[in-house]
This record gives sequence, structure tokens and C-alpha cells, in this order.
Amino acid sequence: MTVNGTKMLLPVEAYISREWFDREQRELFGRSWQFAGMTTDIVERGQYICVQAGAYPLIVIRDDEGELKAYHNICRHRGTQLLEVTGKRKKVITCPYHDWVYSLDGKLIGVPQRRTQFPDLDMSEWSLFPASVAVWNEMVFVNPNAECMPFDKWLGDFPDHFGPHRPSQLMETDVRHYEIKANWKIFVENYIDVYHLSHLHSETLNMYDHAKLKSAVTGPGHVATYDPPTREYKRYLETSPNNYMPLAIQEAENWGAYVHMMFPNFGIAGTEYSWSTIEVMPVTPRETLVKIRTRTALEGINLAIANVYEKVGAWVSQAIGYRPDADPLQSGDFMVEDIYACEQQQKAMESPRFAFGPTSIDQEQLIIDFQNAVLSYMPDPED
Repeated sequence: MTVNGTKMLLPVEAYISREWFDREQRELFGRSWQFAGMTTDIVERGQYICVQAGAYPLIVIRDDEGELKAYHNICRHRGTQLLEVTGKRKKVITCPYHDWVYSLDGKLIGVPQRRTQFPDLDMSEWSLFPASVAVWNEMVFVNPNAECMPFDKWLGDFPDHFGPHRPSQLMETDVRHYEIKANWKIFVENYIDVYHLSHLHSETLNMYDHAKLKSAVTGPGHVATYDPPTREYKRYLETSPNNYMPLAIQEAENWGAYVHMMFPNFGIAGTEYSWSTIEVMPVTPRETLVKIRTRTALEGINLAIANVYEKVGAWVSQAIGYRPDADPLQSGDFMVEDIYACEQQQKAMESPRFAFGPTSIDQEQLIIDFQNAVLSYMPDPED
């Protein structure tokens, strides 16, 4: 159905089908840059983090020269996964199954019983499969393909829309995990949906003037938005004593919400109080894990209990902790509201009567742009 010149492009199967989900894991996430972590996660030589980029388990490790390297997390002998989660190694990577040993630059350097069991083995041919790694603004990104689109080209002019936040000058103060019973694309589409801000979040995000929100689509499908403060909220910020306000931005002309989604599934959100990364991790066609890491200007600030936030009320509702037992539409927490809406939409998609209706003239256009970008990575399975 076409209304106002736009239409939803993805079929219902894109949100419920295992076959579609598996194709995304291979074709979309297997060919796009994925957020891996912050540079502060891997500071020392031999320190590593493990990343699941679609169907591909990867390792990002700091080598003996202090450089970041990325490899597929698969032993070249029998394909066993080498490492898990995060940690520190001394000087080598050792397979837990048969003790094959790799240097931090991915070369195979040790095979037990090599002379008797592998007399003709050319170890130079069995290095770890390489992947790509890049760093931007303290954030580490990986791509399963060693010969992928260069990161700078993939980034495009997105940095022009990033906003005034400087992650290296902020300190991590909070990490939260959310298990959402909805497809990952439903969460992303909700995240970039301008239309719902004045309705679902009429009380919890009323400190921003959504009618003046500015948006841009850049690179392969990155979405950048800036939501300015209302006059009332800006007046509050200007008159509040700074010693009570852990501002991530000090300049009044830069106040507002900078909410971005780097294609396909990595969110960045900056406000006057904080700067956060939002990892949207597909689990199954109907399940998504979201990890939010928040940084603030002051060390030790607890966003959930700081007294100043209680005085501001709905204007700083993003500081309220997640309460799964609360009425989602009365919780005062916009994240709870979003999760509720996403899960309700996922449930409705199981009905044979489910269908997408008309879209708004411009406030849902970012969703159409996102769906176009998804389709550009998804070849027809019959081709």
C-alpha cells in the first residue's frame, strides 16, 4: 500500500521468519561494520574482546606492537572457537581443544606432535582468518570481511552530524542490559521513528521540541537526528547550578538530544547529561538483546538515584532505572515504554490479519530509508 508517496518495504516475514533472519546474519551483518567495544576495553597488549558479527564470531586483540587486530574466532585445525567474552592473554592464543598455538598477529606457531602427526604441515598456510578493524571516537568497529568497504567510506559524512560530545572526556558510569521479545528491526525502527516521540513519550520526553527535530541519512544508511530543547527546558538548564548538573555538554547552544543509529544496528545517544552507546543484538527472529553503556562528565554519578533528577521530573526521565514490574505506560521510563511498544507490535505480527497501514508524510520516512538500506544487503534468495 502506498500512502503519501511512501510505503513499508519489508514483508512481515522479515520480522518473524527464521529463513530471513539467517540470511540477515550472513548477508547483512556479515558485510557491514559492527560495533565491538570501546578502546578502554582493550588497552593492554594481549587484551582481547570477542564479538559476534552476524554468523561470524570474531576476536579483536591488541598485538605485541600495541595495534588492534581482528580475526575470526576459529581454530584452523578443527574449527573450535578459540576465546570467549573478554580477557587477557600473555603472548599467544591457544586453542582449548588440541593446543594449537597462534601468535597475536594471527600466525600459527605451535602444533603439538607436529613431527609425528603432521609431518607435511606448512604452518605458514594456516594462520587465523583475518577480519577488519577500525577505531573512531574511542569506538572500535569490526567487519568479518578482510577486504570490505573501507571504514572511512562506510562512515561517510556521519561525523558532521555526530554532535559536541567527546567520549574520551567522559567516564563510564552505567551499563544496562535489556532482553526484548521482538525482532531487532522493530527496535531499530522504533528508535528512529520521529512520529512516536510526541505520543508514546508525551510525558517522558517532553523536554525536547520534536516539531523542530532535524534528521539526516548518510553513508550506507546511518541516521542522525538532533532534537532541540524546549524553551522551558533550556531555561531550566541555564538557571540550574552546574555543580548539581553532570553535563556532558557545557555550551548552551549545543544543548539537546543527539540520537543516531549507525547502520544497521548501533545506536549513539547524547544529551546534556550523558552519552551512551546502544548495541542492538539479534538473538532470534523474535528476540533481541540491547546493551546500553552510559558515560557522564562526572565520575561516580549514579544516574538512577541522583537527587537532582528527581526534582526535574519527566525532563530527566531517562535517568530512572528499568522496572520490569511497572505499568509500562505509567513507568516514567521511556525505555520501558519503547520495549512495551516493540513487543506489542511483534505479538500482532503473528496474526493473519496483520498488515502495515499508511505512513506519515515525513516523520516515518527514516524507517523507509532504513528498510531500503536493509534490502540493499539482502539478495533475492532465488538469485
